[in-house]
Amino acid sequence: MHDDRRTLYPEIDPHRTFRLRVDPLHELYVEESGNPDGKPVLFVHGGPGGGTEPKQRRYFDPKRYRIVLFDQRGCGRSTPHASLERNTTWHLVADMELLRSHLRIDRWMLFGGSWGSTLSLSYAIRHPERVSELVLRGIFLLRRRELEWFYQEGASRIFPDAFAPYRDLVPAAERSDLM
Repeated sequence: MHDDRRTLYPEIDPHRTFRLRVDPLHELYVEESGNPDGKPVLFVHGGPGGGTEPKQRRYFDPKRYRIVLFDQRGCGRSTPHASLERNTTWHLVADMELLRSHLRIDRWMLFGGSWGSTLSLSYAIRHPERVSELVLRGIFLLRRRELEWFYQEGASRIFPDAFAPYRDLVPAAERSDLM
């Protein structure tokens, strides 16, 4: 039995890519695909430190959506790579708002996963009049319990071999509390 709900949309190429300067240091990589006149959706990637990938365009029906992907400050193809300077949550929220304005979009759907869910919620709190919908998956709110699972009590037990190189960077005397 074939379940169409699990099928992604066909691969598509962006019809437009560009770089958006958001301050004297940072420049974002941005791409648009799908229907230029469709419902605008911004894909907000995880991380922090992640980036966008071509498969993320496939989450949306390209006939119905104007699909916008961007790499956040310091991430993916944005420059400077891995920079933490002037790179806070509120800088990222301001970047999203600058991007929305630059694209002349009145309101858009935000689709965020993991860290992208946190950033999407932060944007929606700051700019509720600019958000038509929020689609959040793998919600990560940076609460202490979530951070403990991520850095200490969960990932290390599920993937001990993968976690060991990270843990080994921390002095042995400090490993009981990686936070």
